[in-house]
Amino acid sequence: MAKRKTLLLAFSILTFQVHAQKSSIEKDFNEKEAISHFRYLASDELMGRDPIRPEIDAAARYISEQFWKYGAQQINGANGYYQNIPFRLSSPPSKGKVSLGNSSFEQGDGLLVLDGPSLSGKFEMVVVGYGQESDYNGLEVEGKIVVTNVGAPNRLSPADLFSAGRAKITLAKSKGAIALIEMYNVPSVPWNLVTNFLNRPQLTVDNSKGEETIPYIWLKDLNNEIINAIGKGEFSTTEIQIQGKINRKITGKNVVAIIEGTDPKLKDEYIMLSAHYDHVGVGRPNAEGDSIYNGARDNAVGTVAVINAAKYFAKNPPKRSVLLCAWTAEEKGLLGSAYFSENPLIPLNQIIFNLNIDNGGYNDTSIITVIGLGRTTADPLIEAAASDFGLKATSDPSPEQGLYDRSDNVNFARKGIPAPTFSLGFTAFDDEINKYYHQPSDHVDNFDLDYALLYWKSYILAAQNIANWSKKPTWIPGDKYEAISKELYGKD
Repeated sequence: MAKRKTLLLAFSILTFQVHAQKSSIEKDFNEKEAISHFRYLASDELMGRDPIRPEIDAAARYISEQFWKYGAQQINGANGYYQNIPFRLSSPPSKGKVSLGNSSFEQGDGLLVLDGPSLSGKFEMVVVGYGQESDYNGLEVEGKIVVTNVGAPNRLSPADLFSAGRAKITLAKSKGAIALIEMYNVPSVPWNLVTNFLNRPQLTVDNSKGEETIPYIWLKDLNNEIINAIGKGEFSTTEIQIQGKINRKITGKNVVAIIEGTDPKLKDEYIMLSAHYDHVGVGRPNAEGDSIYNGARDNAVGTVAVINAAKYFAKNPPKRSVLLCAWTAEEKGLLGSAYFSENPLIPLNQIIFNLNIDNGGYNDTSIITVIGLGRTTADPLIEAAASDFGLKATSDPSPEQGLYDRSDNVNFARKGIPAPTFSLGFTAFDDEINKYYHQPSDHVDNFDLDYALLYWKSYILAAQNIANWSKKPTWIPGDKYEAISKELYGKD
């Protein structure tokens, strides 16, 4: 009986604390101000927040000003509230052609020149597996074109293809190769979709250190016929014509800030609250003639959640410190978050959790969809926060879409940091989602603002629950990131 009374007392205290926290969030939340942030970030004025357009700087400046206004602090090593990123913008060539025997491939038709300078001539080719260091053993590639499979073994998501390609370019150049051709053999993603997405200016992190890179080419080879023929010596040379290639440098900006925790010990641990603030910019007009892709759902709503969290936690700091991050260039291949994960302004082993936000849309306003629910010990704290605002936290309904590995959270999960994504509620990728996803119709005016308010508030409460938790969140035993997490934090 005594044990039962103790448990009831503990539960009553916890319930009181949770309700007090909810009341505090409700009391300090300015709904009109939050919606005003939302309207501005998804306005025509910002022209779809494309990282290669100048309006992205206005968006970054706006977010940084909110961090400053609310009292979040700058991070040592940042440029004010910015982490500057050296980007490289590479536009399609005026002419791109690769000839193999009697066959030829032209830009957009079986061929994509993704990066590098102009190049013309006839060159020898060498097949180098996936283009990794071990694949070069015993091969001489000086002055030749390196031919590889696209991506890397067991890493064939769109983000993986780009990150692997960037690493391959650097390695091939260091070996003396004059160009890199990757054979695109991923049948799960149709070539026409790849062409529509990539036959336009491409943004990458510039790791050239001022040196010119080498041409980087994708060649359609869904059945591996071409790479096998080259490997057998049926084609030993190729003639290449790349003309009118233009590359230029752009400075990207992650917007970052911190709020110091109150606990003398736990304040050295950080919960990272993140969302990408970029979108896809200006594109093909819809039936109404609208060509600005405003990205209210993807991901102005998430950016506003982080801004709201900055305001609340600056006034109500939790025990742990809070790291606020608005990423750039997610739509270009998770570039902003990847850059931070490789160049962290806070040591990664002090970041104990990442509550990320990314969205495509919603079709159920009674739920929050948490991509990665069921994979960390913080699940009950997230579920409780949603429940306190009348919502239900549910897991990914479309695991076949690979959403966990398609958003910024994965760059930190791969380092070992528990990192789910707190998304708007959806039960399937249905017509309601596709009506707005990456469409000019994604406006604030057709967004359920009552749901947006609950979404923002439950996100803050989930973050607060985790930031005040006496335990450190971990991956569920057996998760594929558990081992790397133990390396990051130690095994205790």
